[in-house]
Amino acid sequence: MYIILGIMLGLLTPYLVRVIIGPSVWDRLLGMNLILSKTIVIIILFAAIFDTTFLLDFAIIYALSGFIGTIFLSLFLSQRNLQKSKKGKT
Repeated sequence: MYIILGIMLGLLTPYLVRVIIGPSVWDRLLGMNLILSKTIVIIILFAAIFDTTFLLDFAIIYALSGFIGTIFLSLFLSQRNLQKSKKGKT
């Protein structure tokens, strides 16, 4: 279990680089989603290692809040791009 946990933590590094360097905002959003999903898996692994079920509740809450945040951020970015394109035409 600890080896898998170490691998998951190691896999967060390229995603963090994608968030920091990402050539576009959408690449950064994708990197944040990948970090979110790996963090959920890490929380579930902690729940399995320490045999605590309340951590699964945290994982579900974290997943739902991350999903809602991603939806709102993508809607905001798409609306901003739409407004920029309308300003460019006039």
